[in-house]
Amino acid sequence: MIHSETQAQKGWQRPFFQVWIGQALSLLGSQLVQFALVWYLTRETGSATVLATATLVAMLPNIVLGPLAGSLVDRGVRKRIMILSDAGIAIATLVLAALFAFDVVQIWHIYVLLGLRSLGQSFHSPAFSASTSLMVPKEHLPRIQGVNQMLNGGLSVVAAPLGAFLLEFLPTQGVMAIDVVTATIAILAVLPVRIPQPAPTQAEAKPGFWADFRDGFSYVITWPGLMLLLGMSMLINVLFSPAISLLPLLVTQHFEQGVVQLGWLQGLWGLGIVLGGALLGAWGGFKRRIYTSQLGLLGLGLAFGLMGLLPPSGFMFALACTLLAGLMLPLSNGAFWAVMQATVDPARQGRVFSLVISLASAMAPVGLLLAGPLVDTYGVPLWYLVAGGICVVMGVFGFLIPAVRDLEDGRPEPAGAKAKNPA
Repeated sequence: MIHSETQAQKGWQRPFFQVWIGQALSLLGSQLVQFALVWYLTRETGSATVLATATLVAMLPNIVLGPLAGSLVDRGVRKRIMILSDAGIAIATLVLAALFAFDVVQIWHIYVLLGLRSLGQSFHSPAFSASTSLMVPKEHLPRIQGVNQMLNGGLSVVAAPLGAFLLEFLPTQGVMAIDVVTATIAILAVLPVRIPQPAPTQAEAKPGFWADFRDGFSYVITWPGLMLLLGMSMLINVLFSPAISLLPLLVTQHFEQGVVQLGWLQGLWGLGIVLGGALLGAWGGFKRRIYTSQLGLLGLGLAFGLMGLLPPSGFMFALACTLLAGLMLPLSNGAFWAVMQATVDPARQGRVFSLVISLASAMAPVGLLLAGPLVDTYGVPLWYLVAGGICVVMGVFGFLIPAVRDLEDGRPEPAGAKAKNPA
């Protein structure tokens, strides 16, 4: 076993970015497949129920099985898990591409693929995130998260138009074949790289899978600062998943604009994420990473809150608010994950990261269920005003609460731990 400090100090850039570039290409391929399948379902069925079901199927495996997958990640070889996850997703995609090619595809086939892709991702994401903290020196983790956020923003800008362009020249199975190629590239990029495993800890002496799972859960709930941060992350998803989904209604019903103006708004959102990721990548954030995350949270809340206050004639100001919100998101999200990678025990990161991702993702449908009746009754702007206001309050309290502010000082000693050796 290898300690992260000794492995990641020297010559880390080339192996890490070799893996990162492969994963970036694979992510682009996945987004293209997602676009192609959504377009196919829209064109063939025109059913909102079908699209909603597809979204739910794509979310559930990661939400339900994520924490269990994280325990397996911590017990296994992370490099092998990444390779097997990419290979499994590629094989499932290849099978569905063959069904498209022979014109025998059914809607349930697409549901199965989306579920399998989500299952594979529930293993791949924590394995890659936990490996990052072992390959990259801690002082560079915020910059790497900035680059990750910039990639996500860039993909949100280019994936849909690129997918639409490709579908003009290729059948659906052709676009899916691109994803198989990019997944293969990702596997080939990982193969020659030595990805370190975490140093052994007392937790590894506990026998069995369920003991590991309980240990990871206990590790989170007995760390007050981490629990507060997890609660904030869940609440953010409750508030802002609907806010993003409601943008079309905000544009058409409140600002009384059309599809072109919606395109501007969504384009500026993606551009803001790219610029925010670039800023975090170049700057690295404050020395205490949690300050960067809370500053981004404050800015995000202010931007969305202002959107809720704008009159119907204020669409141009809404564009500026959207750009600001996109800029703030990578600062908050990227710094948050840098804090997690720098402070959570490397031997437990698979479990902890999976738990965070699963619980935060589970809040998205909760937010959508809450937002629907409220927006129908009181209008779209109220949701933005409330979401932004709560976000600002959370940002302020993050600076004021010692358990959150001092999270990077390490996990507090469990109660009674110091009393083991009597004088």
